[in-house]
Amino acid sequence: MRKLIFGMNVTLDGYIAAIGDDIGWSGGEGPDSSPSAELFQWWYDQMRASDLSLYGRKLWETMSSHWPTGDQQPNATPAEIEFARLWRDMPKVVFSSTIDKVDWNTRLVTGDAVAEIARLRAEDGGPMDIGGATLAGAAMRAGLIDEYALVTVPVLVGGGTPFFTALDSWVNLNLVETRTFPGGVVLTRYETRR
Repeated sequence: MRKLIFGMNVTLDGYIAAIGDDIGWSGGEGPDSSPSAELFQWWYDQMRASDLSLYGRKLWETMSSHWPTGDQQPNATPAEIEFARLWRDMPKVVFSSTIDKVDWNTRLVTGDAVAEIARLRAEDGGPMDIGGATLAGAAMRAGLIDEYALVTVPVLVGGGTPFFTALDSWVNLNLVETRTFPGGVVLTRYETRR
């Protein structure tokens, strides 16, 4: 059985995007909101360790608007070049009923997302990461998420898209890692108690 990991940058008050889908706060330490090299490397390592990335439509649109050509940008750093190449090659599944085409080693699922995620999770293989609040929320409510990785940025946005969804019952977690990055960004990783 594969492990399903939900990880994203999150505000101190629990949002992955501010009102209006604004993620300008999410980078970290600089006025340009770019993450520290150390944090960027951590995200790269997480993607490299994953066998499959699962995306909801909004996150897919955000990622696919930049990373297919991220290595060709004039100011791309060596780390961004590596990330763009890895992102293009990474097997991906996008869950959406409103788009009809995906590229870059990606498969589109328009049907029952929870059933497909459960099927993928039941297969043999390495970890899968899931991103996007709506998609991850559905997997969370179905009890499919094995690990949560919150990269908490010290900012309050007051509203927007929450990291966690409303649940029908409690989910008990075990803390497995904490780490501080430059700019006061804090990683906390939790595994679901089964």
